[in-house]
Amino acid sequence: MEVGPTTHYAMGGVRVDGDTQMSCVPGLFAAGECAAGLHGANRLGGNSLSDLLVFGKRAGEYASAFAKEHEHGTVDEAYVASLQRESLAPIDRGGGGDGENAYIVQKDLQDTMQDLVGIVRNSDDLQLALERIAALRARARAVVAPGNREYNPGWHTALDLHNLLAVSEAVTLAAQLRKESRGAHTRTDYPEKDAAFGKVNSVIRRADDGSLQVRHEQLVPLRDELSQVIEEVG
Repeated sequence: MEVGPTTHYAMGGVRVDGDTQMSCVPGLFAAGECAAGLHGANRLGGNSLSDLLVFGKRAGEYASAFAKEHEHGTVDEAYVASLQRESLAPIDRGGGGDGENAYIVQKDLQDTMQDLVGIVRNSDDLQLALERIAALRARARAVVAPGNREYNPGWHTALDLHNLLAVSEAVTLAAQLRKESRGAHTRTDYPEKDAAFGKVNSVIRRADDGSLQVRHEQLVPLRDELSQVIEEVG
């Protein structure tokens, strides 16, 4: 039996309020491993269960309260129609048989992230990864999904590509800007910890032009005894 390492978790996710679990989008709540902030620079085994139980309960309670206190907003029919056209585009393009295969684009993205943005990283590899992600995004706009809407996993993969590319770019940008080694993030060109980076989180938002913008925000300082424990365990 072959045994090998695999990437199965990202230290980060949707930014939420620590009490209510609501994101920066009013009415959108997130809990569990999709939400950021619990694990820090590493993820301990078993944390995912406590993550779900504790913050899932919080998210459910506050989402229920939010729904009772706020009226439903209006629906922008034109925007909904544009999303429908965008979602169906791979199927509409699939009739002629030309275009990119969504599975191949996904595989090339996986290979890029595994080879260039793995646990051990450096600036040259990260920059190359960003260039490849940009090229893959262009290819993703031409993917086809022959068939119809029912039982069409190729269509589902085509729809997933948008989010896969966004997360991949976000991880790579954050890794490029974090010029240090900490937890599961190792830079061969910056092998030591930088105390300044230990005091900030990388927060990523999509700008109006569609690009991802990264900024560093100050963390709430840890109590002295907690900081000492973290430093002692490395």
